[in-house]
Amino acid sequence: MGPVIYEIDTWPWLTGLGGVTLGEVPGTVWDQVAAPGIDAVWLMGVWERSPAGIAVARSNEELQRSFRDALPDLRPDDDVGSPYCVRRYRVDERLGGPQGLARAREELRRRGVKLFLDYVPNHVAPDHPAVTEHPDWFVRENGVIANGRDPYFPPWPDVLQLNAFAPGMRDATVAALSDIADQCDGIRCDMAMLLINEIFARTWGALAGPPPAQEFWPHVIGRLRERHPGVTLVAEAYWDTEWQLQQQGFDHCYDKRLYDRLVHEDAGSVRKHLSAGLDYQDRLIRFLENHDEPRAAATFPDGRARAAAVVVATLPGATLWHDGQFEGRRVHLPVFLGRFPDEQPDQALRDFYRRVVAAAADVRRGQWRMLETFGWPDNQSHQDLLAWAWDSAVVVVNFAGHPSQGRVPLPGAEVPGRAWRLVDRLDGRVFERSGSDLAGEGLFVDLPPWGTHVLVRE
Repeated sequence: MGPVIYEIDTWPWLTGLGGVTLGEVPGTVWDQVAAPGIDAVWLMGVWERSPAGIAVARSNEELQRSFRDALPDLRPDDDVGSPYCVRRYRVDERLGGPQGLARAREELRRRGVKLFLDYVPNHVAPDHPAVTEHPDWFVRENGVIANGRDPYFPPWPDVLQLNAFAPGMRDATVAALSDIADQCDGIRCDMAMLLINEIFARTWGALAGPPPAQEFWPHVIGRLRERHPGVTLVAEAYWDTEWQLQQQGFDHCYDKRLYDRLVHEDAGSVRKHLSAGLDYQDRLIRFLENHDEPRAAATFPDGRARAAAVVVATLPGATLWHDGQFEGRRVHLPVFLGRFPDEQPDQALRDFYRRVVAAAADVRRGQWRMLETFGWPDNQSHQDLLAWAWDSAVVVVNFAGHPSQGRVPLPGAEVPGRAWRLVDRLDGRVFERSGSDLAGEGLFVDLPPWGTHVLVRE
């Protein structure tokens, strides 16, 4: 089963702890981070920030407006630079440098938690050493190195575009990833689909030169695995490229389609998405927010958010949670900023998420399968129920803003007479049911709007 990953926006997180470095984080804080059910921590944004990138950001009025929207009391030193405008893949000294990261990794390891870090394959900062030392690694446009971009949006003004077709750049990527893998257990690759040959050629045309015979990621990942066979690779992926990137060597890819359906669509749409084969689903990573998406508390109505959290927590594949999500933070902080705004934590929501994460660790065991739901002629609300089972658990979610009822056939209930004792791991309720009744009609479920059951058989 895929890991449960907790993303931390490293710089503002450390600021919120009083400005400590990674090597100075108190053990009690690591205890809280490494909560039951968390398998890995992704320290987002540890690499050296770019002074040149900061200068570009300070001259961009649109960015400055977004900074002031997030931090009305914005100070000049709050802009610490984008973590995706990387000057060097060395831990920023202001965050504790390589020694601080090594200490953080050891603290996590002692708690049985792995460490994930970032890599940005598509572009670098204007003051990255490769700009002057290896200009052949870059795309040139009108005689100068082009700004990084994807095929659908204007260029990013603070970064320079690497050429995925350049042999030297591919070799450098292997070396950089190998160095990162020496320092962690997993690597999240930013906008990984941009390096697929077809997408890169469509983005840059003749400026990139002819596409190589081999795809970028199989070349890079194959060589990386020779040195680091156990490192976990996660692709940020969009545009329905998830399966392709899985086949090219990634262990897990973002499931943005599920996110969009949970935000905007209904139970039928979610059910359709989950009908894909397990060979695909086991290698997706589910989420309700991350540093690129709006805060879940500001996006989902409260009941829908809780139902969606149970969905993503109990599906096959990997799960991604975001620092501040459990506490109900609502302000989406631009990644350039090194300080969070003051927000009052929602203790009840925090308790709910902790229960969900811990419960999911218990129920996600064995084989996963979707379950059918059934209604009766004058009540078809069962169509809004999502249901699936693990070996000793059943999850039912009413993904609708109205009460829903239905019957859910349970695996193993075909043996009449055996008594069933089902305990809801989220609220402790106990349901005693006759095996004969379950074998005949299935489990009757009556859930309030956005209600859930995470039932474990005892």
